[in-house]
Amino acid sequence: MSRNHSYLINGSFEQAISVFDRGFSYGDGVFRTMKIHNGLPVSWPFHYQKLVADCAGIGIVCPSAELLMSDLQKLFEKELFSENTTQVAKIIITRGEGERGYAPPVITVPTRAIIKSELPRYSASNYEQGVRLHVCTIRLAAQAKLAGIKHLNRLENVMARMEWREDYIFDGLLLDHAGNVIECTMSNIFIRSGNQLITPDLSLCGVSGITRQRILGLENVLGLTILVKSITLEQLLQADEVIICNSLFGAFQVTAIDNKIWPLQNLAAKIRDVVTHD
Repeated sequence: MSRNHSYLINGSFEQAISVFDRGFSYGDGVFRTMKIHNGLPVSWPFHYQKLVADCAGIGIVCPSAELLMSDLQKLFEKELFSENTTQVAKIIITRGEGERGYAPPVITVPTRAIIKSELPRYSASNYEQGVRLHVCTIRLAAQAKLAGIKHLNRLENVMARMEWREDYIFDGLLLDHAGNVIECTMSNIFIRSGNQLITPDLSLCGVSGITRQRILGLENVLGLTILVKSITLEQLLQADEVIICNSLFGAFQVTAIDNKIWPLQNLAAKIRDVVTHD
């Protein structure tokens, strides 16, 4: 029984991560974070597709969907859940063990770890009054080969998150060195200008999340023209609406960035209603 366990490594409750694991040594791996509702992963096809793509992007063979689903079912036992129980799973895939040095072994066996945690408790005000962002001073570096991938090297996000301690700030806005808006520390971002819904171009940096991906397919549902292109901070501040999104909270409207205030509108609620239901 996994009642008292909070993680699995390679399908085992007893195994530990080796100090020779390249994920530990170099951040050589990828991860996904998703909701588990009544013991089942929400939006699993999207998450697994992205996991496969991200693994391929750095040359790791992704474990099969069947193997990962077996791990999830072992860690999140259905009989332990009451109706409408939601928790969080973080799946980490590393290249596996290797000797000292950056060059990976010719043959590796990927390590897979799954961590179970409680769903964050989002304040009712996030839904009713929107959220406030902090504009981070740290800038994201450009690296086209890693752009879009949710890899384990997240020091930029860690340092950015250290920039504020105020409870009223929900997330931090991240720009690149050219001053373009890219994302937030834990979410993707969209702006609405008239009938256009725009999300930043992530071809040089940033993480392409699955909720962002799902929103890109909602043109007919939302009745908006959806575009991917560069956005400056000035353009964002002049937008009619600003939305942030991720797999855990769905979508929130941004109602304040520094001294800029937006009135509460309904686009985030409309998006949330779609992306939080499979």
